[in-house]
Amino acid sequence: MIDIQHLTKRFASHTAVDDVSLAIGQGETLVLLGTSGCGKTTTLKMINRLIEPTSGSISVDGIDVVKQAGPELRRRIGYVIQDGGLFPHYSVAQAIATVPKLLGWEPAAIQERIHELMAKLQLPETILNRYPAELSGGQRQRVGLARALAIKPPVVLMDEPFGALDPFTRRHVRRELFGLNELRETTVVLVTHDVSEAIELADRIALMDKGRIVQIGPPDELLNQPANDFVRDFLDDQPQRISR
Repeated sequence: MIDIQHLTKRFASHTAVDDVSLAIGQGETLVLLGTSGCGKTTTLKMINRLIEPTSGSISVDGIDVVKQAGPELRRRIGYVIQDGGLFPHYSVAQAIATVPKLLGWEPAAIQERIHELMAKLQLPETILNRYPAELSGGQRQRVGLARALAIKPPVVLMDEPFGALDPFTRRHVRRELFGLNELRETTVVLVTHDVSEAIELADRIALMDKGRIVQIGPPDELLNQPANDFVRDFLDDQPQRISR
């Protein structure tokens, strides 16, 4: 679904992403994991052209992203950030309807999709006319995901989506959301610095350091067969060499 070849991004004299290549399969959840400043968020944002690469190529569903207008590309790719990334002046219903309206969906189809997502994400319809400031953190995150899933995109990008939640709510919401069949059928690229979150959610983890992928593979492979001392030390707090 996503093919990245020799991707590089330089900011002045700093190389944020350095010759990254990887392929992400349809329906796969790939986690970009690493310390702050390792290049994981920059890599994510180049997929939907929020940041333009210095060199290299990215294709989504077989189409080179630079051959598409940025706004058009972003409408086809779901995007979730901390605390849902909701506009404060949009109600829940307006937030979920944003992209379907831009794509010219019929009002009846939009309403049907809103109600479908509210049910799937266990959101009460009594909040449809509320604004983000009137929602709990968990509700804002669910609404953010509903907005991202509204048009059933083939790809959803998530940048530290649970970072604003307290630890209890964070664990509960991520398990609930990633248990959805709809999300399981979607290609997900998730950025986090939380090792336990990566191990719980990823089909594969790409561990990054200084703009490069140090090791990529299933969580158990990184835990049990670390490629070097950096990988071993980064995962040191986890129950190593024990299958999930």
